[in-house]
Amino acid sequence: MLVVVLASFAFSTASAQARQQSAASVREAILDAAMQCCAIEGSYPQTLQYLEENYGLRINEQDYVITYEVFANNVIPSVVVVPR
Repeated sequence: MLVVVLASFAFSTASAQARQQSAASVREAILDAAMQCCAIEGSYPQTLQYLEENYGLRINEQDYVITYEVFANNVIPSVVVVPR
């Protein structure tokens, strides 16, 4: 019984860590696309949709909740990605 409980706990922990790593990868992809946009166009994009339409960014929005906030055109956006 103890082995089953420990195995279940280990699987649960590994699964949670994998989701967090995946969310971090999505955040990095968004920031990379935003920096590429800034390098090409001279300012950061105002919306995440702009990156999807013009820079080939593809995000599975069913798996993540994403907050993309822009303060100014010359300041890197704040990006928060949380797994659902």
